[in-house]
Amino acid sequence: MMKELTPVRHRRLREAFLRFLIWREKHIKEKDFVLVLALLVGIFSGLAALVLKFLIHTISGLLTSHISVDSGNYLYILLPAAGVVLATLYVRYIVRDDISHGVTRVLYAISQNKSRLKRHNIYTSVVASSVTIGFGGSVGAEGPIVYTGAAIGSNLGATFRMSPRILMILVGCGAAAGIAGIFKAPIAGMLFTLEVLMLDLTTVSVMPLLIASVTSATIAYVYTGYEFEFFFAQSEDFYTSRIPFVILLGLVCGFASLYFTRVMNMMENFFRRFKHRWVKTAVGCLILSALVFLFPPLYGEGYGSITGLLAGDPSSIVEGSIFYGDRDSVWFLILFIFLVVLMKGFATSSTNGAGGVGGTFAPSLYVGCLTGFLFAFALNSIGLPGGMTLSTKNFALIGMAGVMAGVMHAPLMAIFLTAELTGGYSLFLPLLIVSTISYGTIKMFEPYSIYTMRLAKRGELMTHHKDKAVLTLLKVNNVIETDFMPVYPDMTLKEMVDVISQSKRNLFPVINERKELVGVVLLDDIRNIMFRPDLYRKMRVSTFMTSPPGKIEIGNSMDSVMKLFDDTGAWNLPVVEQNGSYVGFVSKSKIFNSYRRVLRHYCED
Repeated sequence: MMKELTPVRHRRLREAFLRFLIWREKHIKEKDFVLVLALLVGIFSGLAALVLKFLIHTISGLLTSHISVDSGNYLYILLPAAGVVLATLYVRYIVRDDISHGVTRVLYAISQNKSRLKRHNIYTSVVASSVTIGFGGSVGAEGPIVYTGAAIGSNLGATFRMSPRILMILVGCGAAAGIAGIFKAPIAGMLFTLEVLMLDLTTVSVMPLLIASVTSATIAYVYTGYEFEFFFAQSEDFYTSRIPFVILLGLVCGFASLYFTRVMNMMENFFRRFKHRWVKTAVGCLILSALVFLFPPLYGEGYGSITGLLAGDPSSIVEGSIFYGDRDSVWFLILFIFLVVLMKGFATSSTNGAGGVGGTFAPSLYVGCLTGFLFAFALNSIGLPGGMTLSTKNFALIGMAGVMAGVMHAPLMAIFLTAELTGGYSLFLPLLIVSTISYGTIKMFEPYSIYTMRLAKRGELMTHHKDKAVLTLLKVNNVIETDFMPVYPDMTLKEMVDVISQSKRNLFPVINERKELVGVVLLDDIRNIMFRPDLYRKMRVSTFMTSPPGKIEIGNSMDSVMKLFDDTGAWNLPVVEQNGSYVGFVSKSKIFNSYRRVLRHYCED
């Protein structure tokens, strides 16, 4: 009896929900209802962040509770590899979808997939990343929680039939809430969507973003207390006489960001060469395990090392290492920290390349903290003029903002995130200086962030530039016109005239027997001969057809299409497949109409 009632109950629930949707559309405006959805996104994303942190800390605690502090540990060889293998099996045989590079996939969904993310993304990244990081994968949890939050916003918006413009805002709300919840940093969460996801801050988007971020951060505070993520007590004041060193640190952080980004890209290309999945996993696990065994600070997120350096205790970074006995040597510590900074990019990219799931958010914070500490520690060891010393704690904190600003291309987010993570608001001036200089330095070499460069190369990145953003949202497939009547090279002028009499167009594609475009015929070009019957049998299409001024291939970005229109001065251009097969034509008038429609739809406040 219960089995018979269940389908009936489900049908009634669906009907009731449909009635609610109809009632909502009649009585509640979309821009008002989005505030309710933003609240729900903030709640669910905040809870997801708590679950992810709990799983990571629980798994890591169980596996490393018996790890020896004062000697090397061979478990560091086994654990990271085991975590990556488990994550790979989960993704390959249970998820059966690629869930790596979470932030990049969110950016792609916004610009190319109408802000729609799959339903399984709500939980799969949480499971895979908790196993990867908990077992020691050298990545961060922030990328996966951004992916999770964005998926929550996307699916919640789709369930309530929100328009694509509102759906985009809800994806941004989910991403902001994910950052806010995992870091207890609501301002940084909102700035993340503006600088990294590149959503515009408008009167429509500002309130939902604030509501989602604040709600998620509130949940984090309620369940985990009001302590900052990293304990930082500023025991030494910052003096203006240290500003020249902050400027120099900004340059160092800029080049450290560049190095980290280039290593990540190089290793990503390296792993792409492996065609067999398990060979790639084996190579990645070997590299990761070797690095973690030699440099235990690379285990997991590395937040323990950050906490130790912010407390002014450099020797803590050698704990669990085979080099523990050398912890009292200043120059050994300098060399060890320097090598950890150099190797972090390799460890992070090997984790992801082998099949683990994690982000580059925490690694950039980690590299920044070590870079700032190493900068001050090394200069103090060498000796500064006049007996001056630099606070290693302050510079470690400042370095966190510097490298993050460079890697993410998000100076404002880096400043506020560092302050919200540590409570280091009194260091706001040096945070501003180092983030600005680091960002300016890397921009000279890398115009795009580590998240956006893949999409930018393919012309699939939506930016704050309104014109480029609208062109990115437009798709060639949506503006192709196919009502042009084709003709063939061996057709006579008489047959051509017969086709013209049936067509409403003044342009005719010429195709061969393989459906390949070989030329075009313009009505204006044959107007002087089409009324001469004496030429009807003598002339063929092949004699008066012309080559098109340019061709558009299916898959070309709209930005490149418009550039081709500008270069050729044409009003209509043919569209072909990659093999040359004719598809249709794209006209400027069709693009302009679509452009205006998208501009009004996405950019109105």
